[in-house]
Amino acid sequence: MTIDGKTLAKACGGKDLDVATHLCRAQLNEFERQAKDNSKLLIACTQEAPLFLETTEEMGDSAPELRFTNIRERAGWTGDADAKKANPAVTAKMAALLAEASLDVPAAPSVSLVSGGVLLVIGKGQEALDAARQVSHRLDVTVILTGDTMTPPGFMDIPIFRGRITGSQGHIGAFQVEIEDFTPASPSSRAEIAFEGAGQSGTSVCDLILDLRGDTALFTAPDKRDGYFNPDPGNPTLVSQALLELTDLVGEFEKPRYIDYDASICAHSRAGITGCTRCLDACPTGAITPDGDHVNYDPYICAGCGTCASICPTGAAKYALPAGDVLYERLRTLLGTFLKAGGENPQLLVHDGDWGDEMIGIMARAGGGLPAGVLPFAVNSATQVGLEFLLTAAAHGAQRVVIALPPGKAEEKDTLAGETNLAETVLDGLGYGAGRIEIVEETDPEALEKRLRGLAPLPGMPSGGFIAMGRKRSVLSLALNALHENAPKPVDTIELPAGAPFGAVEVNTDGCTICLSCVGACPTGAFKDNEEMPQLSFAEEACVQCGLCRNTCPESVITLVPRLSFLEAARSHQVIKQEEPFECISCGKPFGAKSTIETMIGQLEGHSMFTDEGALDRLRMCDDCRIIDMAEQDAHPMAIGSRPKVRTTDDYLREREELRQQAANDMQDKGLEPEDDS
Repeated sequence: MTIDGKTLAKACGGKDLDVATHLCRAQLNEFERQAKDNSKLLIACTQEAPLFLETTEEMGDSAPELRFTNIRERAGWTGDADAKKANPAVTAKMAALLAEASLDVPAAPSVSLVSGGVLLVIGKGQEALDAARQVSHRLDVTVILTGDTMTPPGFMDIPIFRGRITGSQGHIGAFQVEIEDFTPASPSSRAEIAFEGAGQSGTSVCDLILDLRGDTALFTAPDKRDGYFNPDPGNPTLVSQALLELTDLVGEFEKPRYIDYDASICAHSRAGITGCTRCLDACPTGAITPDGDHVNYDPYICAGCGTCASICPTGAAKYALPAGDVLYERLRTLLGTFLKAGGENPQLLVHDGDWGDEMIGIMARAGGGLPAGVLPFAVNSATQVGLEFLLTAAAHGAQRVVIALPPGKAEEKDTLAGETNLAETVLDGLGYGAGRIEIVEETDPEALEKRLRGLAPLPGMPSGGFIAMGRKRSVLSLALNALHENAPKPVDTIELPAGAPFGAVEVNTDGCTICLSCVGACPTGAFKDNEEMPQLSFAEEACVQCGLCRNTCPESVITLVPRLSFLEAARSHQVIKQEEPFECISCGKPFGAKSTIETMIGQLEGHSMFTDEGALDRLRMCDDCRIIDMAEQDAHPMAIGSRPKVRTTDDYLREREELRQQAANDMQDKGLEPEDDS
């Protein structure tokens, strides 16, 4: 690589930057010198990270904090590089990668998982027993056979049962498998395994599950359920790989808590009426379940795909890996440094840190590498990016955003495509044009490189200097304002498809009674009342189109209108309807809206509970006067009537004896003798 150290140092804010040619071998002493003189060290090499870490181990507590970033495969090894002099575009890209890597990234919150190595192997025959024996010396194994019988082993060192799996739940360290016809193998089995005793139903508790039935998996998205393995039983390689991974899953593990959930702004439900179910519908693992008016996130089941956070309209679900606002700070630093260092029209390549890094490495080593203008941006999951990320990238100057979707994400593509289509609608509506966001599913590095190099150039984007922070709505507001200020076509409103998280409402004011049900249901405060008078107002910027107001309205006069408004009026509450208050007919105090009281009286007129004289008039009174009127009309308003006499067992026995005696007397009067006392 040809590296322009001075330009890189200047682009990185004048930070010290030393250029080496063979730091990991011939110049290792230079690394040792730098390690002794600095408390923090950023090394632009990931391949030899183990060597550098090993070298600093002997320094003990005085060892510096080491960070690593890769500018070779991601920038230097590219067909756009010049062997004789530094390419300005490549240098700008290196500077952007170095600046991004120098940011402090706080640790994400986590949960602890404990596995004792209790393994349940489920299968139809010999393959299940063979697999169980391979790991029985490392794990506590139990086998459940669900299919045909087989020859019994000569040495019964593993518990073997027969059973039928009817359900399962849980996660690594806490699985529960429901089994019917659970029967142990008979020790006297001869030609084939026999099972003795009456089958029972119960639940098997285990830490790990190896499912070799070859049938439908026990869980949705089985590859995302930690501790559960269901390889093809006919593929020995996959079975061996699963067994190898299982033996490592013993002990205590830390798993990221991927989602930071704020129930106070969740739009799922109010008072039992359902509004938004987007996260519930999109979660592939079933980690999200309804919980009253909110939802419950199970961090032990969550696989971190991030689809819930990407589509949550209010931002109640926020992706927490990394924590805080670091994702947006990385984005601003990467794009801003690239442009500051002389780069032009950056194109952002969003990829995950495993499959994506591997694809980039292969392209760099075996092909032409990434184009100089394509900036790789690693995230935990490619499906975690949503509308706010895409628009923020555009507002910071990204000419195009390309999302590399790895294999196995097909079930999450539709959700991601919905977000990208919505972002495209907004950008196109502002005059920036279409085609600025793409999802690519190329699994061949050569095909991916060809796709990236074949991207058609687009007009440049303005670079906003805002700092994105907060939850989704706050970030969206900042990005949209920046895009609108510099838009080629700064329109007032953009029509959006149904389901978009922006919009207004149309209220049929003739039918609205200002009952304020919508105010109580709205999770974002878009609807507001007025304590001084009957009044309903609405702020369009706060509306997320969850539909709770519409579903709650007793008069059915609310209609959702999906759109994006940049008008100043959309930023504040605008009065929809107001009335003079209804005055109490007794004391004159205002206590409600006229339309509400009149509608209520109209509906209750003629009702059996309001036929008494003055009953309807009480509805026209305030709370205090209503009670006073009831007391004046009834001399004993607290009377409860006569109390019934208490009856005891003696009363019932006495009455029964009296009835028996009366029957005997009647028979004597008729000249009959009773045969017995009954």
